[in-house]
Formats: sequence, structure tokens, C-alpha cells
Amino acid sequence: MKIDSPRYGTLEVTPEKVIEFPHGLPGFETARRFSLFHPEGAAVQYFILQSIDDPLLAFNIADPALFGFDYEIKLSDEEAAAIDLTDADDALVMVILSKEDGEAELRANFSAPLVLNPNSRKALQQVFSRLNYQVTLKSSDQ
Repeated sequence: MKIDSPRYGTLEVTPEKVIEFPHGLPGFETARRFSLFHPEGAAVQYFILQSIDDPLLAFNIADPALFGFDYEIKLSDEEAAAIDLTDADDALVMVILSKEDGEAELRANFSAPLVLNPNSRKALQQVFSRLNYQVTLKSSDQ
């Protein structure tokens, strides 16, 4: 299948590259099928999550470890079942990146990570009302 993305041109998507969000993404509930790819010539550090259902919708996503952030996410039985996740070690966690107009730096949305099951090609967005984390600074003497 082909997607005519205004940002990335015509993209060829094979069925095995489709990622389904069974409940959509908050604010984009009707966009449930996405393709994941690297933009040509871009750093391999981030991916594009391009909607198949709405070609105007695309997100930059990345591994939160690139920002020194790590999650311990507990999914409910219903959430795990929605993405056919039976082993937590199979889950991939990604964060959506954004850039304000006129800014050069990308920002990561740590309060709403994506949880992907690469085996079933299903995913969900886990939205936290409040993150419970501590920031620890290491001195250069250590």
C-alpha cells in the first residue's frame, strides 16, 4: 500500500510494517494504523511514525534512553491484552518528539510514552497524569 505523506512524499508500506494502535492515540483516536521508518539521510537515532489512516499525521519518535530516561511501566491486563503482550521483555518503549516553531531542539514527551509489541505489531500510548521520578546528578569527581 502507498501513503502520500505531505512531509515525506510517497511511502510504500508492506503489511508486515504496519503497527496498529487498537484504541488510537489520545486526540487521534481514528488514526489506528501507522508505519515506522527512518527518514532518508537522517540520523538513525529517531524514527517517523506515519499514520496510514491520515497522511497528514506523523510523529518523530525515539528511544527514551537517548535522553538518559528509563521507564518501569506497569500495564493492566486489559492493556497487555490489547497489544497481545505476554512477556514484558518483548515491549519496546518510545517517546514522541516535538519541536516548537522557531526552535532547533527537539523535546521528548516523557509523560505519554508509546509501548510497542514488535511481535504482534500492536501498540498503545500510556498517558501518565503525573510522573514519579527522581533526577540524580553525578558529580564529575565520581
